[in-house]
Amino acid sequence: MMTFWGLMIPLIGTTAGSACVFFLKGKIRPSLQKALLGFASGVMIAASVWSLLMPSIEMSQNMGGLAFLPAAAGVLVGVFFLLILDRSIPHLHLGAKSPEGPKKEKMKKATMLVLAVTLHNIPEGMAVGVIFAGALSSSSEITMAGALTLAVGIAIQNFPEGAIISMPLKSDGGVSRGRAFLYGTLSGVVEPVAAVITILLAGLVTPILPYLLAFAAGAMIYVVVEELIPEASQGTHSNIGTIGFAVGFVIMMVLDVALG
Repeated sequence: MMTFWGLMIPLIGTTAGSACVFFLKGKIRPSLQKALLGFASGVMIAASVWSLLMPSIEMSQNMGGLAFLPAAAGVLVGVFFLLILDRSIPHLHLGAKSPEGPKKEKMKKATMLVLAVTLHNIPEGMAVGVIFAGALSSSSEITMAGALTLAVGIAIQNFPEGAIISMPLKSDGGVSRGRAFLYGTLSGVVEPVAAVITILLAGLVTPILPYLLAFAAGAMIYVVVEELIPEASQGTHSNIGTIGFAVGFVIMMVLDVALG
């Protein structure tokens, strides 16, 4: 039961953030959006390091001086996996005029905005799935408290992410508040789905758990460097995004060290 709720925590964060569409009027101010994007970036980078890469290296200590290999290989494969998804799925980023990926002439703007956030959420779901797989494995040093910490951290950064997708859908996408909330929530459904699939795979191939941890970290790092940081740095006052990054990074680091 604890594992179930652990997998659902990130979706709850996305749903709560998407519900902001019912309480906030108009658009999110650009400065606030930059801060939220920076905050999400900081949480994801800190989670990648403390919750995924460090456990991956620690689990590979029996390899001696080559203990870095699973982490290095996993990160690179995770980056290339997201690169392939980025090129294969049509999506539209906030503030962008033209979509990325395969051209779909008839696809609605709202749909492509949701697909962009869904693409971000896949590696987060994988990260939660692999950390819980490690906690459930008797051969792993990952604790259930550490897994829950990562889930809570991702839920915290999912809250502003949910607001960032639902608010523009209402103001720019031309959809109702109810549909904007629904689309924002659906963009987060991929997280528990990806988590469950990852747990099932990790249960079959426990020996490669260090690679899977690093794979999830690489996928999250790709999203931050390719999408979130550039979006937070657009236009003037990009230092607001940098401050948000620092705050998110520190909060996730403290959570992981104190509770993990």
